[in-house]
Amino acid sequence: MTLLIRGGRVVDPAQGLDRQADVLVEDGKVVEVGKVSPKKQWEIIEAKGCLVTPGLIDMHVHLREPGYEEKETIQTGARAAVAGGFSSVACMPNTNPVNDCEAVTRFICERAREVGLVNVFPVGAVTKGSQGRELAEMGQMVEAGAVAFSDDGRPVSNHQIMRRAMEYAKIFDVPILDHCEDPDVTARGSMNESRVSTELGLRGANALAEELHVARDLMVARLTGGRVHICHLSSCHSLHWVRRGKAEGINITCEVAPHHLVLTDEAVRSYDTNLKMNPPLRTQEDVDALLEGLADGTVDCIATDHAPHLRQDKEVTFEEAAHGVIGLETAVSLVWEFLVNRDVISPSRAVELMSLNPSRILKLGRGSLEPGRPADVTLIDPAKEVVVDVAEFHSKGRNCPYHGWRLRGAPVMTIVSGRVSYPF
Repeated sequence: MTLLIRGGRVVDPAQGLDRQADVLVEDGKVVEVGKVSPKKQWEIIEAKGCLVTPGLIDMHVHLREPGYEEKETIQTGARAAVAGGFSSVACMPNTNPVNDCEAVTRFICERAREVGLVNVFPVGAVTKGSQGRELAEMGQMVEAGAVAFSDDGRPVSNHQIMRRAMEYAKIFDVPILDHCEDPDVTARGSMNESRVSTELGLRGANALAEELHVARDLMVARLTGGRVHICHLSSCHSLHWVRRGKAEGINITCEVAPHHLVLTDEAVRSYDTNLKMNPPLRTQEDVDALLEGLADGTVDCIATDHAPHLRQDKEVTFEEAAHGVIGLETAVSLVWEFLVNRDVISPSRAVELMSLNPSRILKLGRGSLEPGRPADVTLIDPAKEVVVDVAEFHSKGRNCPYHGWRLRGAPVMTIVSGRVSYPF
């Protein structure tokens, strides 16, 4: 099948493109970007007024399958992803059983192919059962399709095991994605430790818990030469360590989540449990630092940490509620409303953060509309206004703190391997 995406503003930072152009797709590959004369038998997509970008990539999502299908499935997560403009997602291993072996990795890949809507790249567990005691069989999981390793919400606290993990992962040239948190420091806190937590009477989790592990990971990466990626970085001091590591030439990258860019711990005054996540919402000082990191290149990616939960997991007291927020279907609009429209970053930088860099870190061979690449394409209408309505989400999750928010800028089409996956 031949597809012509005509008349849009093509934004592709990998090629330095930001201009009106057509994109020709044939047999699932990009063939040409430029002025293309259409032929009668081609399918034509009119993209006037839209940004035409490489398919967006979310490198941190929780699809919950296998084992927690009541919260999310690969199918519902895939529908949420493409509705949100994402052509590819990397799914975390906190499944049941944990994705710590070849069999589970293959199951995820096969199930994703059956669904057929979105590219799903499994992230394998660093340790068996994500228990932090014994390395998992990374080589077998890489062969089965794993693109990175993480114990996800369970940080690898043992320094020697983290060292060996980086050394082992280096053999396969894949990164360790680390949830940086010292549980002894967090002490089961339910929000950021601050004046606000004191006033609300909620147990606080100090940002030191994250900062200690980020510094540790930097040192281990320096020693091993391995690649480490800091998940959902939230603290200004954590960002300092990443900036320092990059200046020293250490293989360290990081991501931030939209909720850590548009919300602060002041929002928790509502006691809305949809605002409970890990790491918690930080201070305005932290948000300002993260925004600066986006602008100056220190932050590599924006990733949602999409974490669907059951209603009963959230309809309890704040301290008893589960951590996590969904994000696949709101990320693009939040980025456009709060970052692009307010000139924090350019559209090209947004695409770099949400497509090119995730592809480079995970070595997916995507993130660009260069001829010969897989035809993963996202169309974004920067003028489209949306009102967030959780009842309309394709995800099973409803744990979203943005219900009722009015946002300008939204994805309108997602193409995966030359086929329109969204609108359905």
